[in-house]
Amino acid sequence: MLREIWGGRVWSARAATVVDDREDQTTFFVPAGTTRMAPVRDGVVLRIPEERFELAPRTSGEAHALSFGWPDLAYGTLLFFHADWRPRNWYVNLQEPLRRSEVGFDYLDLKLDVIVELDGSWRWKDEDELAEAIARGLIAAEDEAHLRAAGERAVRQIVEQEPPFDRDWTTWRPDPAWPAPALPDGWDRISATGQRAPASRVRRTRRGARALRSASRQRGR
Repeated sequence: MLREIWGGRVWSARAATVVDDREDQTTFFVPAGTTRMAPVRDGVVLRIPEERFELAPRTSGEAHALSFGWPDLAYGTLLFFHADWRPRNWYVNLQEPLRRSEVGFDYLDLKLDVIVELDGSWRWKDEDELAEAIARGLIAAEDEAHLRAAGERAVRQIVEQEPPFDRDWTTWRPDPAWPAPALPDGWDRISATGQRAPASRVRRTRRGARALRSASRQRGR
């Protein structure tokens, strides 16, 4: 399971199948139509954290996703497939590094994203959401440059076929015997050791800050 944690609360939760789990990288599979718990207010799914919200069941849409996450990088990389398994595009999600929890993996989305086409062309996505999050004090203005540097680093990792993208993932398929992923019991429980102190602002964890600075230093590599 993948969860976003904000202000000491679960902001979202998504069922996922763990394809490969190593100390330095975890790979997930999220099939089309997978159940997720999304933050809503008055029936509308919220894109940017707000104090007043509730979680409601939604589905993940019509695309399959193979997702790669790391404990020391401020992004996750996804490969989307159409429902018939034609590869669609790569997607970079700028986020806090993955951290393990008692029920799966936790992180927090940092709003800015990148769409990378199969031919290597790319473009920023959700720049408006990043601008709003900065204007509302949810993300520090000085972090924008670090986020963009991390996004550019993720694009190079895909386009230059750096591990783990030094193989053709577009031919990957799940084991047909795998059951559909489901949220586990206790998906909404946050342990005392893993809980963040409640706050009205999204603040970077120290590990997230180090990951952003590291991505910025690697920008020219």
